Amino acid sequence: MQKNRRHFSIIAVLILISTYLVHLVLNVVMTFPAAASQQAAEIDLLKDGHIWLIAFLFSLVIVFMLYSLVVFRRRPGDETEGQFIHGNTALEIIWTVIPILLVLAFSYWGTVVLTDITHASAGELVVDVQGMQWAWSFSYPDSGATSTELVLPVNTPVRLDMTSKDVIHSFFVPEFRVKQDLVPGHTTHLRFTPIKIGQYKLRCAELCGLNHSGMLADVRVVAQDEFAIWSSKQVQGTSQK
Repeated sequence: MQKNRRHFSIIAVLILISTYLVHLVLNVVMTFPAAASQQAAEIDLLKDGHIWLIAFLFSLVIVFMLYSLVVFRRRPGDETEGQFIHGNTALEIIWTVIPILLVLAFSYWGTVVLTDITHASAGELVVDVQGMQWAWSFSYPDSGATSTELVLPVNTPVRLDMTSKDVIHSFFVPEFRVKQDLVPGHTTHLRFTPIKIGQYKLRCAELCGLNHSGMLADVRVVAQDEFAIWSSKQVQGTSQK
């Protein structure tokens, strides 16, 4: 019994070390650009929770396997039969119940985050978005402005009303973290609040044809007064055409 406790203590320490290292590696491999929306913090936290869980489960399997291969390997000259183990009911219950509880916990967490980042906010700026092979167009119903680039005022809640002209596309700006498909004949919605002034790149995240990789658009988050000036210029330019 004392020997078994020593083995489990060593394994526990190795699992903790491995979990930390795997989490570190996954965070380097799966690095996201700097967050630029209010919703990004909750999404990043949820993502990090998944990475910690993945790192732990990977370590749980790999450490037990490698430890057993090294410590309990057959020694030269040992021709004895290994101990027969029929099963362990308690262990089978544990590794069935705990994953179920984890799935339920992460499902609840994900539902809470999804509800929080998709709820309507007062004073939303509405932008109509149309995706087509292979370009984007944006119109602002409140002002009548239209553009091939998405310009947004900082710290203002935004609601995108989106549809596709041909096939399924997907709106994704990595810095905003949120993503939503555009479906032909149907209007989908996406809400976020940009919090950092800067230039970003909109990408289509759904394979949509031969030039899918080239379906890009510029996104600019600007100060409130700069957005008002830009919007009025767009309206004037449209009226003169």
